[in-house]
Amino acid sequence: MVLSDVDIRRYLAEGKIKIAPELPPEQFGSCSVDFRLGPEFSVFEHSRHALIDLREKTAIQDLMRTITVPENEPFILQPGEFALAITQETLELDDDVLGRLEGRSSLGRIGIIVHGTAGLFDPGWRGRATLELSNLGVMPVALYPGMRICSFTFEQLSSRVEVPYYKKSGNKYAGQDRPVASRLASETSR
Repeated sequence: MVLSDVDIRRYLAEGKIKIAPELPPEQFGSCSVDFRLGPEFSVFEHSRHALIDLREKTAIQDLMRTITVPENEPFILQPGEFALAITQETLELDDDVLGRLEGRSSLGRIGIIVHGTAGLFDPGWRGRATLELSNLGVMPVALYPGMRICSFTFEQLSSRVEVPYYKKSGNKYAGQDRPVASRLASETSR
């Protein structure tokens, strides 16, 4: 069951969902909360690397460079470009609550996709959300740190999970506080 704004506020008060810093009222929707764009981005250095070979043990993060955008300046996402970003807010979920990251319709209508496949945040998630930004439009778009970039909805599970995300051996993204590239190279099965 998706939580309403009333239940999200109750879960926040009870500590079942933790968001820092505290959200102002305008970031609450009827059944979601908006998160803001952080100042750090990771982009592929495609002029230095010919391809991503998933059979190589090369860390994909090593194929990227980090850009930190100064306050009040934009990150320009060009048409056809892909970048990883991070939310300003940190999220912690109880062991019986899951979160779903959704793009904002207002951004989708100008071609900005906020996530491709990584929309589910397991019970026990702790950290800042890495965003998979793409510009499917035909015009460059200026994205500003601090702008509302995505929203989260939350669902109550039927029971607490046996192994929350932060306790899973081999979890790849727990506790992240900057944009984290794919860690496919660390998977043992091919």
